[in-house]
Amino acid sequence: MLNTDYKFGEVHGIADQIEAGNDKVHFKHVFNNENGGVVLVAFKAGQKLDTHTAPAEVMVTVLEGEIEFTMLNKVNTIKSGEFLLMGADVPHSVVAKADSKMMLVKVKP
Repeated sequence: MLNTDYKFGEVHGIADQIEAGNDKVHFKHVFNNENGGVVLVAFKAGQKLDTHTAPAEVMVTVLEGEIEFTMLNKVNTIKSGEFLLMGADVPHSVVAKADSKMMLVKVKP
């Protein structure tokens, strides 16, 4: 079953759907189902996600700003308009080097 607040056929600006907050990293689900989904994430500069894993293969796309995405002990700098692919269950962490927004596309293996 698909979970979303959006209607099929409507056009939306992707980066406009989420704003960063000073209190914490913000998340917004665009849609999800049993196979995965799309999540928007917004950071203020310096905010981070500590090391964690995801039970899905993930495409990380930076929409605005710049992040450091660490996985397998390698730091990857990803800037606006760039993306990175990651396998399921890979430990990773994120630090925003500037106010940033990213989109995660998750597909369960």
